[in-house]
Amino acid sequence: MEFYENRAKKPFFFFVLVGRWMKQEWRAYRTRRVLDRLSDEQLKDVGLRRSDYC
Repeated sequence: MEFYENRAKKPFFFFVLVGRWMKQEWRAYRTRRVLDRLSDEQLKDVGLRRSDYC
């Protein structure tokens, strides 16, 4: 067999998964940070309560 036939198809897939997880967690953190800055009235306009996202 040649080298390109015997090697793994996705050797760094684990790092891709970790990167996606980190991106998802960062987005959730930023969203919570923005929601924390809103007043209770603004949250009510959006249809949320503080207990919904904490």
